[in-house]
Amino acid sequence: MKQLIQDARHGEIRVAEVPAPRVLPGCVLVRVATSLVSAGTERAVSEFASKGLLQKAVARPDLVRGLLAKVRRDGLLSAIQVARSRLNQPMALGYSSAGTVIAVAPGVTDIRPGDRVACAGAGHAVHADWACVPRLLLARIPEPSNVSFDEAAFTTLGAVALHGIRCADVKLGDVVAVIGLGLVGQLTAQLLKAAGCRVLGLDLAQERADIALRLGSDATSTSRETFHDLCRQHSGGMGVDSVLITAETPSSDPINLAAEIARDRATVVAVGTVGMDIDRKLFYAKEIDFRVSRSYGPGRYDTAYEQKGRDYPIGYVRWTETRNMEAFLRLLAEEKLKLEPLITHRFPIDSARNAYDLITGRSGEAYLGVLLKYSGDQEVHQKFERKQIPKRTTQSKLGLSVMGAGNFATSMLLPAIKRLNTVELRGIASATGIHARHAADKFDFEHCAANEEQILADPQCDAVVIATRHHLHAAQVLAALAAGKHVFCEKPLCLREDELFDIVQACAASASAPMLMVGFNRRFAPMALRLKSFFSGVREPLSMHYRINAGPLPPDHWINDPEQGGGRILGELCHFVDLLSFIAGTLPTKVYARSLAGSGSCGSDTAAMLLDYANGSQATVSYLANGDRALSKERLEIFGGGSAAVLDDFRRLEMVRHSRRTVVRSRWRQDKGHRAELRAFVQAALDGSAAPISLQEIAATTLTTFRIQDSLACGEAIAVNLSEFLSSALKSISAGAVPA
Repeated sequence: MKQLIQDARHGEIRVAEVPAPRVLPGCVLVRVATSLVSAGTERAVSEFASKGLLQKAVARPDLVRGLLAKVRRDGLLSAIQVARSRLNQPMALGYSSAGTVIAVAPGVTDIRPGDRVACAGAGHAVHADWACVPRLLLARIPEPSNVSFDEAAFTTLGAVALHGIRCADVKLGDVVAVIGLGLVGQLTAQLLKAAGCRVLGLDLAQERADIALRLGSDATSTSRETFHDLCRQHSGGMGVDSVLITAETPSSDPINLAAEIARDRATVVAVGTVGMDIDRKLFYAKEIDFRVSRSYGPGRYDTAYEQKGRDYPIGYVRWTETRNMEAFLRLLAEEKLKLEPLITHRFPIDSARNAYDLITGRSGEAYLGVLLKYSGDQEVHQKFERKQIPKRTTQSKLGLSVMGAGNFATSMLLPAIKRLNTVELRGIASATGIHARHAADKFDFEHCAANEEQILADPQCDAVVIATRHHLHAAQVLAALAAGKHVFCEKPLCLREDELFDIVQACAASASAPMLMVGFNRRFAPMALRLKSFFSGVREPLSMHYRINAGPLPPDHWINDPEQGGGRILGELCHFVDLLSFIAGTLPTKVYARSLAGSGSCGSDTAAMLLDYANGSQATVSYLANGDRALSKERLEIFGGGSAAVLDDFRRLEMVRHSRRTVVRSRWRQDKGHRAELRAFVQAALDGSAAPISLQEIAATTLTTFRIQDSLACGEAIAVNLSEFLSSALKSISAGAVPA
């Protein structure tokens, strides 16, 4: 399918052929007919992407500070690698569209194929032939009605305008001023008139002021002074009841003008992005209520609402973003709004660059509503062939495919894989087609796809790397093993014990089962190997202390979601358990864990753990989310046999024995073993040799993290009991209960 994307580094806009999206859980697949180009939001995004690196740095000093901190912590080359990867990511443009439903996910019962709908949301209602949209980010167009797709494409902006009006709490007969008569301002003015208000509009452009007047506004102006007079005249000298600022400007003039024209104890609502240098004296003298309207309404930016479809009860939240969209569409169906006069340009998707030349001012032409049109005859192709690779005649190379094309995959795993001359890159899959296509182009894969079935059906694919979100790992591992593919799965292997049980069964079902490896990369790091070698001659138990300064994550981050990420203990702690087991040379037998009480939102992510090992070694792990990321992330101290060593963030290793000190440093880059682990995986797959990490070790590390989670919940020490777990899995195999 065709999709409009922008390069985040240089700002280049282009229409690309990408795989069509698949229908994700809780979502609807829509064949797009029309999408609206937002002259405010999308222009701002486009202009920022077009800036040079220095201009970006000036505009976003917070990002610069983060980059400098990463340079100090991880080294210059590591920081540059991550920064380049993120700047090279393509951006999907668009957030308001309309089209026809083609398919719905199981569980979506109130929308059916064939329904005409309006869609909302950045990353969902994109400028593309097809869109996968969460249920609560779309609204059905009332039928029967004369509402066209062109009109319905305005629904997202209509919901923005409606929510702004609701924030102002306007009432029948109120005198309301609208500052800024772009698209949102024009829609706001019409909605206010439909609500029985007297509407006064201000815009610097005469043609926009004239349009608002023709569409029902009571009076409009293009100058500040005249607008003052209009507001006094229409309010009987008292000032307006409410002001909605729908302008887009870095200046604070609109906010302070709003205070000047408002009555005593009026309400001012900022809907557009404007300067916030408020003249306190003006607002104080009238005790004005100043509010900021947040997008389309309640539910916006709430992952549980938008992504998981958990609606708010109408008795508690009357107007959610979805209900605002539905209300706007009803007003359209009742012909209370006139949108055709707002549409100044229509472009076919192939000419979308002309639309952006228009809204960024490059063409020098006046505009208002700009629409992109789609032919509607595109078929759903969830695989895109970039090139044809001749069929291999020898096994000198491993046909490798990848599931997942996020930041970690493109910044860390794929560059490492690309350097391996024993790998033939087959296909890459991602739920969003543009990321799959971008990664396929950048790393030269044969094809890209939007679902894993296309990857697993490739007979030339020998192995699969899984780098998707955590909740997908178990099912994808089992599917790949069942398809006869070797599997490299980024940590964690799974989020539940029953999933681990099924995976162990699948791997142990036969001697010829494909190889499984989990991305426990730290044991492959050069400094970790040197550390293990240093203690290899010690014949007594080791004392180990691992401090991880993980830093806080936003509460709504997907890793903190129990359903998607499993939490940071399950999602990340396995790394450190594996490295400690590798150094100790044995497996954990018992765990005891306590979380830090009273540490606010970081409490569940801040914990101390004690691990007992089969050879008597002990390890304490302090996983800390309540510190400052400027400090090094990882520090491992080991003592035993009259020797001691300290590994600091995989950039400095200090080893002491018999009062002799050896220090190893890596000044420019952090090496946590990602390249080495992938090289070992590929070589083992080609040679048919044993997996670089045994199934027993993988199961032990994963089971240990589950037991740590259990210990945190009950506050008691818990045995790991790996042998009992494995015996149970093997007995099930002998009884014929092998997972499909």
